[in-house]
Amino acid sequence: MPGTQDNSTTPEYAVPVLEVDAYAPAKMADRVGMVGVSKSKLSTLTLLALSILAGVFIALGAQLWMLVVHTATSNYGLNQLVGGVAFTLALVLIVIAGAELFTGNCLIAMSFMARKITGRDLARNLIIAFIGNFIGALTLVLWIYNSGQWMASNYLLGAKIVLTANDKVNIPFGAAFTRGVLCNTLVCLGIWLCYSGRSNLDKMLALLWPISCLIACGFEHCVVNMWLIPMALVLKGNSSVIAAAEKVTGGKLDISNLTFFKGFLIDNMIPVVLGNLFGGVVLIAGVYWYIYLRPSKKAL
Repeated sequence: MPGTQDNSTTPEYAVPVLEVDAYAPAKMADRVGMVGVSKSKLSTLTLLALSILAGVFIALGAQLWMLVVHTATSNYGLNQLVGGVAFTLALVLIVIAGAELFTGNCLIAMSFMARKITGRDLARNLIIAFIGNFIGALTLVLWIYNSGQWMASNYLLGAKIVLTANDKVNIPFGAAFTRGVLCNTLVCLGIWLCYSGRSNLDKMLALLWPISCLIACGFEHCVVNMWLIPMALVLKGNSSVIAAAEKVTGGKLDISNLTFFKGFLIDNMIPVVLGNLFGGVVLIAGVYWYIYLRPSKKAL
């Protein structure tokens, strides 16, 4: 009728329509690219503070992992899986509470490859995150030691920390590098999956299996080792801890390579950091950039 407006092409709904499906991988790549830009704009002090928090969160997750497996004597695979599930606490805190993790931030190399940030921006973020993670992890060494929790189960918890750290400082360079690669492919895959989620529950479930896998399989995460090995270095001088460890192993314990400079920094951290960088920057960020963000021939 004259004077009336036809709204037949504009549907009206009594209830708002919400998108609840997970984001598709192409959209996830766009989100990672934007987050990389946002992270590049953080001030130095803010970035450092968030990085210290990440080191603390990783140390708390590692402590929980040690606690839940320290009395286990059989069912190795199942115990490792339970420990991995417990450790997932660390990444849940980092992703939901907000923190800057060196290994997870390797994923923002996608922003650099997409020319959204500079190489200097990427390097700045990773270097400050590494330093802050180290500070946070070492801070938890002090707090956990003073808590006395390592005395649990007649010093078996302290013994578990020492034995695990001693194994890590005696891994050959090539194996440590490879385990570092595999570790950070899983960390960055876990973070990548979080970009598909629309809720905190989505993110928690997305993190669960990749992060559980890296712990259960014994892969090498440099920030975990920033807490675990220094904690063992503090505890190795306690005769009760060493006695408990030797009771577990059934013989004399050789901890000659459990040292700060050679065992920790040279034999463990160097190959593990290199492996973490390769796994995160090349195998995850690089591959997903190539698939979703590289310029097309038509655009060129």
